[in-house]
Amino acid sequence: MALWDPRIEEMPQEDLRKMQYKLLKSLAYRLYSFSPFYHDRMKEQNVHPDDIRELADVKKLPFMFKRDLRDNYPDRIFTATQDELVRYHVSSGTTGKPTVVGYTQKDLDLWTTSLARGLTSIGLGRGDVIQVSYGYGLFTGGLGMHYGAERIGATVLPTSVGNTERQIELMQDLGATAIACTPSYLLHMGEVAEKMGMSIRKDTRLRTGILGAEPWTEKMRVRIEDWLGIKAYDIYGTSELSGPMFTECSEQNGFHVWSDLALVEIIDPKTEEPLEPGESGEVTITILQKEALPMIRYRIGDIAAMDDAVCACGRTNPRIHRIQGRVDDMLIIRGINVFPSQVEHALMAIPEVGQHFQIVVERKGALDDMLVRVELKKESFSDKITDLMKIRQNVEHRLRNSLNVNADVELVEPGSLPRFEGKSKKVIDKRSL
Repeated sequence: MALWDPRIEEMPQEDLRKMQYKLLKSLAYRLYSFSPFYHDRMKEQNVHPDDIRELADVKKLPFMFKRDLRDNYPDRIFTATQDELVRYHVSSGTTGKPTVVGYTQKDLDLWTTSLARGLTSIGLGRGDVIQVSYGYGLFTGGLGMHYGAERIGATVLPTSVGNTERQIELMQDLGATAIACTPSYLLHMGEVAEKMGMSIRKDTRLRTGILGAEPWTEKMRVRIEDWLGIKAYDIYGTSELSGPMFTECSEQNGFHVWSDLALVEIIDPKTEEPLEPGESGEVTITILQKEALPMIRYRIGDIAAMDDAVCACGRTNPRIHRIQGRVDDMLIIRGINVFPSQVEHALMAIPEVGQHFQIVVERKGALDDMLVRVELKKESFSDKITDLMKIRQNVEHRLRNSLNVNADVELVEPGSLPRFEGKSKKVIDKRSL
């Protein structure tokens, strides 16, 4: 087992918790004393740093929300001076103001350290060529992965996004052994490669994918690995926390969250009470050492479960299991909660179905109507109506069993649904238009 930082990665769990308590206590005092935003929040919550007497007392501290960043745009929550900042990143922002995140040099070093631990845990290091096909610039993905890859001694191929044919040529010519991008973009690259008359599996040295920035399921992982001949690892983070920070290890069984950097809680999004390990709820993270933009109990909105057992890889730090969906991207169809990840999970179990789908929701009269547009594989697309009807009936049956709600299904030709170089857009909700 390769370790990048054995002192932290194998630290006994009791010692990890003691370390987290000291860091949390120090953070609470610092913010109460020097951050007007957090001082006021703690006063409103009727809590003082002296009330934090054990790690479980984190639940006494106030939550932080994305709207807090927008309401205090651009930098009114920062706790570092302009002279201490070395970089900004800015999220695109789907509604209202974007979110601005500042970084001190220590912040960047800790972010890089987190990724160095993660990349090492999946077997990457000196001798690897890592193609970074996340966006560079204001988006955190490209630069974060870039510095993490350099820290472990790998060679970086900074292709960013777009110009896909050129990316595939460079992958082949420069011997890329790993790629970091969204799962939907890697699928697109695989299709483009075939149109170019080559195979990523057979004609490149690629063996590892570090895939994130959008939800994807275990079934999709199997599809990617079987088709492209690689091992596909999930990566997790948000631009507010520091971009991509935590990866799966070689066991592919959850993101290791390094205990010296972050304290994770899983809460019930309705009652706001902490949940036990193994129970699914909203991911809430406290970043313990961040200087420029500290985050206490930041509610990310992702739904997942946590596992605090020692991993089979030997690492003692807790893991967040695969993201199941988001509190805010949950669709309510005729009173039933539906996540896009449930649709993907059902579709990927059907052999005739391709890699891409789209959900269209609209209101017809008083009722919600959901249409799932599904691409078929080339070999499954037929001009025989009876063959297509059988496939459609099978898809509708699988979706109904998985979602507990009826969905209309439209089968479409391979390559007909939109492709995206960044995050895929799988849902069109016309009810809000």
